[in-house]
Amino acid sequence: MGCVIVRDDQVVGEGFHLRAGEPHAEIHALNAAGEHAKGATAYVTLEPCSHTGRTGPCAVALLEAKVARVVIAMQDPNPQVSGRGIRLLEEAGIEVAVGLLESEARALNPGFIARMTRQRPFVRLKMAMSLDGRTAMGSGESQWITGPEARAQVQRLRARSSAILSGVESIIMDDSRLTLRADQLQLANAAEAVQRQPLRVILDTRLRLPLAAACLSEPGRTLVITTLPTRLKSVRVLHRLALKSMCCRPAVMAASTLL
Repeated sequence: MGCVIVRDDQVVGEGFHLRAGEPHAEIHALNAAGEHAKGATAYVTLEPCSHTGRTGPCAVALLEAKVARVVIAMQDPNPQVSGRGIRLLEEAGIEVAVGLLESEARALNPGFIARMTRQRPFVRLKMAMSLDGRTAMGSGESQWITGPEARAQVQRLRARSSAILSGVESIIMDDSRLTLRADQLQLANAAEAVQRQPLRVILDTRLRLPLAAACLSEPGRTLVITTLPTRLKSVRVLHRLALKSMCCRPAVMAASTLL
């Protein structure tokens, strides 16, 4: 979520939502603009919220700052907001325009939109195969199929993700690390990006995860999901490695339910 405040064709304030529970983009932008927000136009990528949650309502903050116009890229799919912020602004006499660069705004928020409209996370599938439909050699040995550009793109997708989900078979066969790697990101801020490693989620119905697996020694958190609560010794070993485990009924391991 981003906000830019413009007055007399000059940008007077900018802001974006850093993380959940902290001030929204409008608040950062209004603080930066100060008195210059009065009579200005606020451009936002998402409809300003109208309810009080962990933060106050941004629509009210825009009203109190006396902005003259609000341009909104997309309506908020959150049922707690969904048009209420727009109505609040319009009823106060503020000019509101909705839909400018909406497709671009939606592309910025696939996870939030999926959570609000489908009650599940946004999922990207990473799959690589050769032209003859193979993913490994006949012996089961893995070789690189993708090139450096594709691997860099995978790293950038990981950098935008909250979690990386893998089956234990991939860990056993490839010793996958499931991490962000600065040397493959090909970004100017790669060193900063790798400081926030996505949660590693490993589906391991029979608790076959090797304790020497490379991913277990990498920075960041790991969650192992299993259907064997009786193998308490294995679970305790995982916990000693500072990992989290979650035991599920076999039926819960269905992809739609698990998500």
